[in-house]
Parts: sequence; C-alpha cells; structure tokens
Amino acid sequence: MDTASHTDSNLKTDFPLTSQSTLGALVAILRNPLDALPPSVFNEPLVFSKTAGELKVYLADPALIHEALVKNADALGKGDQVRRALGSALGEGLLTADGAHWKWQRQSVAGAFRHDKLLELQPTMITAAERTRDRWLEKGNGTLDISHEMMRTTFDIIVETMMSGGHGIDVAKVEKGISDFLEPTGWNFALGLLHAPEWIPYPGRRKAQAAVEFLRSSLGSVIEKRRENPDDRHDLVNMLLAASDPETGRAMTNAEIVDNLMTFITAGHETTALGLAWTFDLLARHPKVEKKVLAEIDTVTEGRSVTADDVSKLVYTRQVFSEAMRLYPPAPIITRTALRDFQLGEYLIPEGTVLIVPIYAVHRHASLWSDPDVFDPDRFCQEASKTRHRYAYMPFGAGPRVCIGNAFAVMEAVVILAVVLQKVRLAALEPKAPTPIMKVTLRPNQPLSMKLTPR
Repeated sequence: MDTASHTDSNLKTDFPLTSQSTLGALVAILRNPLDALPPSVFNEPLVFSKTAGELKVYLADPALIHEALVKNADALGKGDQVRRALGSALGEGLLTADGAHWKWQRQSVAGAFRHDKLLELQPTMITAAERTRDRWLEKGNGTLDISHEMMRTTFDIIVETMMSGGHGIDVAKVEKGISDFLEPTGWNFALGLLHAPEWIPYPGRRKAQAAVEFLRSSLGSVIEKRRENPDDRHDLVNMLLAASDPETGRAMTNAEIVDNLMTFITAGHETTALGLAWTFDLLARHPKVEKKVLAEIDTVTEGRSVTADDVSKLVYTRQVFSEAMRLYPPAPIITRTALRDFQLGEYLIPEGTVLIVPIYAVHRHASLWSDPDVFDPDRFCQEASKTRHRYAYMPFGAGPRVCIGNAFAVMEAVVILAVVLQKVRLAALEPKAPTPIMKVTLRPNQPLSMKLTPR
C-alpha cells in the first residue's frame, strides 16, 4: 500500500486466529472441501485462520460480504485457486478472467440475458422439459438417477437456447466430460494450498485433461462451422462472434469464444441441474410441500399443458427452488484474493490475503435463519424476503461478478418443475438424505436414485 490514510492507522492488523492445522485442512479438502470450513463460520460473522502460512478470512456476515465484494470489488481478484481449478477448461472466460478483459466480455454477452430475451426462450425451455417428461412416461414405472436426468435436460436447454441446437454435440459424452473434469478438483485445491507446482500428477488428472480437450474441441468445431456459414440467429455464439473490445476494437479469437461457451455450459447447465436434483429429493421427503406445489401447478394450468404465460404465476414453485438453493447452493464457496491492502470492518486486510465467502455456511448461519437446517419454502414469500439482507442469500454469488445467468436459471428451473410434476411423481429410494460434497459445485455423495410413478 502507498501511504496509509489517517483512518487506516486506527485499523486492527492483529487477527484473532482460529487454529486450523494445515494437514487437517488438506485431508478435509481432499475428502470434501466443505469439511475444511472452520465450524465457527456457521455462527460467527468473521473468522480468521492460517493454513500453510497463508492468512484466510471467512466472511459470513452479509454487511461485511457487501463491503468486500461490492464496495471493494476493485481490490479483489479471482486468485490462484480459481485459476488452478478451472483455468485449464474455462481459460480466460467470464468466470475466470479479471479486470478489463472480464469487463468487456461481460458487456458483450449481457444482451443475451435481458428480461425480454429470456421471455423469448421460455417456449424452448418448455419443449425441452416436455421431451424429458415424455421419455420418463414412456418408461412408465421405474427408477431414475435424477442428477443425470437433470444434467441431460439443462444441457439440452443450454444447447438449444445459447447455441441454436449445437450441431450434433454428443450430449452424453459432454456430460461425462464435465464430471471427469470436476472429479479431481479437491486435489487441485489441496496442491494449490501448498503452492505445489502445477505439473505434479494426482489421481484423475489425465482423465480430466482428456475431458477438457474433448469439450474444447467439440465447441471449437461449432464455432468454425458458424464462421464458415454465418447466419443471423440471435444466440450466444453469434453474440460472441460479433463482440468487440471497446478499448481496442478487437474481436474475440476462437479460443476466447470457446472459453465463454465452456463457462456457460459447465457453470450454466450443471449448477441448475444440481439445484433441481436437490429440489426433487427435498420434495420427495416433504410431502406437505410437494402437495402444495402440485396444487399450484394444477390451479395455474387448469389441466392443460404448461405455457410461457404460466411461469411467472408459479410463485410457490419458485419459492421451493429458492429454498433448495439455500440448503444446497450449487456454487457453495466464493474465493477472492486481495490485490492490495484494504479496509474490511475494523480490520486492515493485507495484500495477498485469501477471502472466502462460504455461501453454504451463510445460508445455514444461526444468526441469519431460524431453524437453518429445516426445509421451509415460506422463507421466500414476498414479506419474508423483504426483511432479509440482500447478502444473506446468494446462490448466484454477489457484487459486480454476480452470475449473469441467474434469471435464466430460475426461469428454467420453474419450467422444468412445472412440466415434470404436472404428470409425474418422484419418490426417494434412500431413507436418508444424501450428504452434499463439493467438487467445485455441490453434488450429492451418491447417485440420487428416485422411483418414478405417472401421476
């Protein structure tokens, strides 16, 4: 920092450290990074710890989260952890880029997520959800892996809406590729914590690299075909092809377009699919809530097929999805690295500090939610939502880097829930709810097998 201001001289630079062993943190990260969170972060506003000699600040207080991610957004970068975990697949796309490069990419795709554009996409979402439902009905009674089914459905939607059909992309292979890529990320985080060289081999590394090569080359061929045969479709691919940096006027290279398509496909379909899988599991375990959802869908649709006009009227169904995302936020942790010293509350946070916003813990924080582990969609009725701090609930992140596709994801989820539940019932096969495990995203620790019965 240049010269400390007068206010800075009053700031605390001694941090009350919570003891956390580096070895314990490494073992937890490899098993499930959620286990590496200091337990006090579920009831304290701010927790400091040191692992491998590095200061970490865990923020669970909404006002401090706002102060860090919004007021001091320019003092924070994505940091090495994110780049190590995701950089090989997402390159310098919207999720991983920093500074001016992030800004112009964000501006160039913003138009695809305007409210009027999203409304135009609703019929495509409904058709994709109907394809899933009809496939299930053909099957009749039986069991489903609901996570896999939702991955397939949301991938179908993202390819149709963002890439106008995707030109024969192998859906099953892409889904497996994304799982293979995310599977060993615990190793990535653990080795990053030790500042180990990036060439160090670890279990699953080769498989993850092969998956990245397959995914990137599949999308690269989509872009090449589109460059050879341009058209006037209003989809994300064409927006990225037409984008230019306002500073330099340069267009995106094929690799940069692939970075962004990879970001939307991995971040955009997998997170919503997981949110939906957790929602179906919760509904199956809470019959009263399920009954209320089914009654709302029946009342709004009056027995006919779901239409685009119905989606905004399914208020309780949206609350159910919101509450599922509170308990199981698909992106459970945000990390940032301080690019310079900055003030946070009464502390002076030094450059190089890793800031961790454990969204999973914020959503279950004792001071923010009554009975935080209980599934209660009424928390998201209009009155309750009004009184809550904006940063007490953030399944899509916060600040200038809030997920650009958040409205798309919620709309898509409500459509899928309505179309499927209108005709189908799903029952949980396992008596105990699965344990959430973090592989960048929040996945169940076992396949979510559910019993299918036509309604």
